[in-house]
Amino acid sequence: MRLVIKPLAEQDIEVIGDYIARDDPARAVSFVGELREQCMRIADNPLGYRERPELAPGLRSCAHGNYVIFFDASPDVVEVVRVLHGARDLPTVLSEDQ
Repeated sequence: MRLVIKPLAEQDIEVIGDYIARDDPARAVSFVGELREQCMRIADNPLGYRERPELAPGLRSCAHGNYVIFFDASPDVVEVVRVLHGARDLPTVLSEDQ
């Protein structure tokens, strides 16, 4: 399965890394790496993750620490669309992306 991290999700990951780096630059690098590894694991079995129809048709999610990776899965590609902190108003943020 092919993995695509959409530009907005790439931006989310960069912002997360920058935020963590304020206190711990080494942890920022390792956590960003963990997020990317989790995205690769999602691509191995995308249908094994929670469906989120209340947020958008076809959307699925996977938690990683305090963050949630949102993605769409088709038969041959997984597209990571956002990576957001779980405490955010997820329905509002995701509806703004539509």
